[in-house]
Amino acid sequence: MRLRALLDTDALGLKLLGGEDELDRSVRGVMTTDLRDPSRYLSGGELVLTGLAWRRDAADSEPFVRILVQAGVAALAAGEAELGRVPEDMVAACARHRLPLFAVNESVAFATITEHVVRQVSGERAGDLAAVVDRHRRMMTSGPAGGGPDVVLDLLGSDLDLRAWVLSPTGRPVAGPKDSGPALSAEVCAKLAAEHLSATRAGRRAPHRATLGATTYSLFPVRGVEHRSAVPGAGRLPQAARDVRETVLSDWLLVVEADAGEWAEERLDLLYGVTQLIAVERDRRDAARTVRRRLAQEVLELVQTGAAPAEIAARLRVAAPVLLPGLGAAPHWQVVVARVEWADGPDGGPGRGPDGSDGSAETGSVAQTLLEEILVDPLATGPEQSDRIAVAHTGDEAVALVPLPAVSSEHDGSEAGILADALLASVREPLSAGLDGDGRVTLGVSAAVHSAEGLRGALEEARHARRVAAARPGRVCAAGHHELASHVLLLPFVPDDVRRAFTARLLDPLRDYDRRHRAELIPTLESFLDCDGSWTRCANRLHLHVNTLRYRVGRIEQLTGRDLSRLEDKLDFFLALRMS
Repeated sequence: MRLRALLDTDALGLKLLGGEDELDRSVRGVMTTDLRDPSRYLSGGELVLTGLAWRRDAADSEPFVRILVQAGVAALAAGEAELGRVPEDMVAACARHRLPLFAVNESVAFATITEHVVRQVSGERAGDLAAVVDRHRRMMTSGPAGGGPDVVLDLLGSDLDLRAWVLSPTGRPVAGPKDSGPALSAEVCAKLAAEHLSATRAGRRAPHRATLGATTYSLFPVRGVEHRSAVPGAGRLPQAARDVRETVLSDWLLVVEADAGEWAEERLDLLYGVTQLIAVERDRRDAARTVRRRLAQEVLELVQTGAAPAEIAARLRVAAPVLLPGLGAAPHWQVVVARVEWADGPDGGPGRGPDGSDGSAETGSVAQTLLEEILVDPLATGPEQSDRIAVAHTGDEAVALVPLPAVSSEHDGSEAGILADALLASVREPLSAGLDGDGRVTLGVSAAVHSAEGLRGALEEARHARRVAAARPGRVCAAGHHELASHVLLLPFVPDDVRRAFTARLLDPLRDYDRRHRAELIPTLESFLDCDGSWTRCANRLHLHVNTLRYRVGRIEQLTGRDLSRLEDKLDFFLALRMS
């Protein structure tokens, strides 16, 4: 805003004492001070308000005004409450340095002036930014990318003093401010993503508000172009525009370090416009995945239809340069299978699509997008890591074909590549919030294979591992190929009634005894088996005398009728503990 505009507002009670020729100066902020030297708090362009409490005599005015001029302030406004009127030495000093000077009537609070200036300046900045955003939007939608989310976040920082980040639905940072401020930690990102997904599933109106520690964040959904309202310039979606299950696990979010709860409607609309601009880049990235998805789909169809290994190998040779450019040797391949399941009815059956269909196509597409996100290393830097991921979907299942650089000859590839447990470590919290009690995500991971002949077996291995994961409790589960050669493979498929009867027969007598006597027989049994029946190691682990341990084991045998020196009985106890 211009200084001249301040004089046109009677409610501010300002009277011009000098600097009439400088009234076209721009005001970029306001600052109140009674310090003799406020320079450390000035950045230029401020209207400085002072009650003159710092002034002891006439000699103090000149150095104070000189400091303000050197800092590049726009003008000085001095209150009349302290001295009755602005001293002449202050008027003279401002005239010498060509610094506009206002007198503030004692009936007007500095807070009134501050609020007016801040409101006007913010409104003008928002208007300027809106014009820039609109220009940038047209540039991005009609031609090559205009710099992506980072450019938009820089605009928010420079024009509205807002720090902002773009996060994926799992909390992975997609873009952030380039300033020197602290970055969001992985823990904070996960919590913000979880809050966003939870609020979206609950149907709460955006922006969502999250307070972590002493910092408040506002969360704005970033939706694809086809998901937004058809009203020009509108960034808000009607709540029922799409089934939330189709987007909640795939939408990005814009995180703003501010509380938008009391923002004016104009500023909120501006931020929604920013999300539209970011969504253009999101859609562009999704479109760039088309080639990789098509390659994966072709390979998957060949494998599932039993095509000749030579034909599959030819497709793999086409895929390798696209996914791993510059790679000299043929890579190993790993298969990851994912499924997203929703339970709608009381029978816990699969969710239905918005049109009443079984919803398999929709869940397969959601699983595809989600698997592409999960497979991106959250700590990776440099080029977009999803450029090395090819994911297809068939029915309600997503299948990823992940290339791995060729391992050395001393390894067969069985330990290389993706580990099932590591896949979900950083995404479990936000995904659980997005599933909100009625959905599940299950994944299976194959071993690495180095030829087309092994790909069909890898696909079946990944699917079987996913079924093992699906038989476990929890909203987000994964299983790997190494679990398919273990008793772990068998346990999930034991019928529930058999499981309950088996564990009750062996463990209920011990639990009852522990409740009555606090004897800790169950923990003792677990430690004894974990120590392979070694009396000394188990006694040391439990901090017991060996004779005390022998007494407890004897009591276990007496209550159950089993003999812990026999391998069969040890195995029964082991399985009962694992299934309980």
